[in-house]
Amino acid sequence: MGGDSNDVRSSNNNTPTETFLDLSDNDFNHSQIPTIIGNFSQLRYLNASKSGFSSSVPDVFTNLTYLQSLDLSHCDLYGEFPAGIFHLPNLTTLVLAENHNLNECNFQGSIPSSFGNLNQLVHLNLFSSGLTIGNFPVFFANLTQLSYLNLERCNLTGEIPSWIMNLTSLNHLRLYNNTFHGEIPHSLLRMDNLTTLDLEYNWLQGKLELGLFLKMRRLSYLYLSYNKLSLLNKKGSFNATLSPLEVLYLEQCNLTGGIPTWIMNLTGLRELALDENYLQGEIPHSLFSLENLATLSLSDNSLEGKFESDMFLQFKMLNILFLSDNKLSLLPGKGSSNGTLLPLEVAGLNSCNLVEFPSFLQHLDHLESLSLSNNNFMSVVPDWIWEEKSLQNLAISQSSLAGKISPLICNLKSLMGLDLSYNNLSGSIPSCLGSSTQSLQIMNLHGNKLFGHLPQTYVMGSALKMIDVAENNLQGQLPRELVNCRMLEFLDVSYNVINDSFPYWLGSLPELKVIGLRFNEFHGTINCPNICTFPKLHILDLSHNKFSGNLTPKMIKNLKSMTTSNISQLKYEDSTVNIVGKNWLTYVTYSFTMSNKGVVTDYERLQELFYCMVAIDISNNRISGEIPSVLGDLKSLVLFNISNNFFTGEIPSSFRKLTNLEALFKI
Repeated sequence: MGGDSNDVRSSNNNTPTETFLDLSDNDFNHSQIPTIIGNFSQLRYLNASKSGFSSSVPDVFTNLTYLQSLDLSHCDLYGEFPAGIFHLPNLTTLVLAENHNLNECNFQGSIPSSFGNLNQLVHLNLFSSGLTIGNFPVFFANLTQLSYLNLERCNLTGEIPSWIMNLTSLNHLRLYNNTFHGEIPHSLLRMDNLTTLDLEYNWLQGKLELGLFLKMRRLSYLYLSYNKLSLLNKKGSFNATLSPLEVLYLEQCNLTGGIPTWIMNLTGLRELALDENYLQGEIPHSLFSLENLATLSLSDNSLEGKFESDMFLQFKMLNILFLSDNKLSLLPGKGSSNGTLLPLEVAGLNSCNLVEFPSFLQHLDHLESLSLSNNNFMSVVPDWIWEEKSLQNLAISQSSLAGKISPLICNLKSLMGLDLSYNNLSGSIPSCLGSSTQSLQIMNLHGNKLFGHLPQTYVMGSALKMIDVAENNLQGQLPRELVNCRMLEFLDVSYNVINDSFPYWLGSLPELKVIGLRFNEFHGTINCPNICTFPKLHILDLSHNKFSGNLTPKMIKNLKSMTTSNISQLKYEDSTVNIVGKNWLTYVTYSFTMSNKGVVTDYERLQELFYCMVAIDISNNRISGEIPSVLGDLKSLVLFNISNNFFTGEIPSSFRKLTNLEALFKI
């Protein structure tokens, strides 16, 4: 339990007076916040953050008139929030962040004006509290003592009000991920005490000189990414030498020209992100003089030129590097001559015209995520890659890799994402990818020349969500131990020579959404000897195999997920699979190839196409008999292909119920 005898403090030895109560970081198993706390009349500090409470906030909290700090963040709060808390005379810190179920709170969709009574409030954090605030409440202007204000993900809309400059004590302002629109008010740029300004992920627009931000004499953290701004970079209009900026995020801000020269004067800069702009020209060598840089992110621009990758060794603090998708030619380098190694944790070097693996990446003790896709290595993966034992994500797709997948990959016990798709890899798949790790979520080996069997052993508790080995030369049977992969969502073994019967046993997997067996040697009847419900199946592609016999009503009735008429019920829980590291996040989307209206179509981002991609393809087999009328119960079907079989009779009248059907093939 987080609290102990030191959590309850007393003002004298004779009369215990509770002033400090810490219940944070416990697991109270969704129980209610105890109302007895309301009896602690002298309580000044109450922390129930991450405590596992799931309840409304007790009304008795309004009795705590001496309360100065209240932290109820990261709980599961709901219902009405006691309005009396907004009249507590001594409250200086209020934290309700990350309470996703906190709703209404007696606010009728917005914060009540009584909130403005907290005129002693210094620290206010409503980040992702579940509140629907609407326009920036005008009574916030009464909170003149505020030094910290976090309204991230609070459903704020409208314009940022000009009166915000009345909050003269404000140091930290975070308005990330709302729907603010209009221009950034110039009054905001005159708030001399601001050290942190975060306006990322809004709809702010207009042209604005970057120099206005650099004239804010205390601003250390500036986040403007992902708005509709056009930031102007006027030469000579300001002096950045005296700016205290340490963090600068200007992604997708319509920056043009070269990398701004004034950035080289920001000697205290630790994080710089200029992705998804229109920057051109070479990376200036003077950038490497910023020896404090820990994050450098320049992806998705039009930067060009050749330079030695060893240049990055000048950044002694660098742990995040993104250079992907420019016009750069990154030369491999010779490695460090003095044994100096970067503390690099994340490297994104996709599309950098690499022909050799950069030597500066060798022997890194902390490397967690490495992306080297869309290069032209034409070689095997060097053994030192497999010695990066902290590696959790590795992507080297479409890079002309040759040779075998080394069994040294088994050293990567923490690997969560593996993408070696569309290369020229041969040999077998190391068996350890199924048997020796519970962390692997993504295994994408699509489009290589691999042969032999799929790994046969899969551990209980496997985290695998995606297995894509399509377009290889794999043979044998599907491993029955795939039933241990209870998280599996996507299985594609198409375009191989796998010889097996219909894998009905996959029907027990609770999350499986896509099964691709296209162009193999599967045979026998499509049937289920036992109950197999395929509870979340969206796509079943059995085409171009040797299935035979009748299509039975029993099998069709097992496809429970396809019987709903409300396609929204089939929505994927997330639009991507997120592989999350300490300082990085990789998004993985599912892609799948099917025939639609006679054309082989690549469907990208299946998670976003759930509403138009619910499909069965059993074409080009040897299935006979009449078409079962029960197929009309699969109301969510959009694509249904039964062509090039030996069906007899007419299309059943029950097909009139398939109101979502866009394509039906029967020849």
